[in-house]
Amino acid sequence: MTASASLLATLITAGSTFAQPTPRDLGTLGGANSIAQRINDLGQVVGSSETIAGPPHGFLWQAGSMTDLGTLGGSMSDAQDINNRGQVVGFSETPAGFNHAFLWQNGVMTDLGTLGGNRSFAFGINNRSEIVGQSRTAANLRRAFVWRNGTMSDLGTLGGDRSIAFSINERGWIVGESRTFTGEDHAVLWQGGTIVDLGTLGGSFSSANGINEHGQVVGQSETADGEFHAFLWENGTMTDLGVLPGGVFSGAVGINARGDAVGISDDSSGFGRAVLWDRSSITELQSLGGTVSFADRRYE
Repeated sequence: MTASASLLATLITAGSTFAQPTPRDLGTLGGANSIAQRINDLGQVVGSSETIAGPPHGFLWQAGSMTDLGTLGGSMSDAQDINNRGQVVGFSETPAGFNHAFLWQNGVMTDLGTLGGNRSFAFGINNRSEIVGQSRTAANLRRAFVWRNGTMSDLGTLGGDRSIAFSINERGWIVGESRTFTGEDHAVLWQGGTIVDLGTLGGSFSSANGINEHGQVVGQSETADGEFHAFLWENGTMTDLGVLPGGVFSGAVGINARGDAVGISDDSSGFGRAVLWDRSSITELQSLGGTVSFADRRYE
């Protein structure tokens, strides 16, 4: 976690000429550390920050002000995504001490429940208020879920015992990760009731983190050489997005309608850097002056 939340992926200008964005320190809720997770098209940012009391709380940042979203009765919360309606999702500790997925809107945090187990986590929401994440079942299995109109549904797996969903687009297409019947974890796309194995870059692991309205998917995969690289998946093909010069590691977490992706890559120093992939190149983004930076979502 960095010393302060930085809005790295929001100030990139549109068009063919890249303009290096200027990171902005969003402050904290009184503690030492904060991290920004997502931003919507209105410039509202969500994430988590340490409080004066210590435990982190989810926050909503807008117009220069950071608002504490509170909790479900426990000591901590974490905001993971926000849509253009200002609805925020994430997870929070309950009075019983377990994390539950929540929906926050109009100042009220609502417990979304579980698939029968004692824990759940919400990671993504679209503008139709459809929410995705992971929940424990009554059998204590970890399963990806989609929450629609007050009902949480199990999305299933590739034959293994677990799955997780990270992002959902306006078509209702969902991406995440599932264990296969052979015990490997693969990036997946849930589309129209069908789960699709997106494969890997040659290794045994992959995970999908973001999807745009064209169905382009980004994430991270193990390569045949055992390194972990960011990928772009489209039309059935997974492409290695590469790393910064001298680096061996990268991961993409968000993609916009133009196919620009953001995430992290290490460089020859071994430190992680916030980066932008714009199809033809990878560009390091500025930091707040520290050694590590990370970009989490790129919008229009």
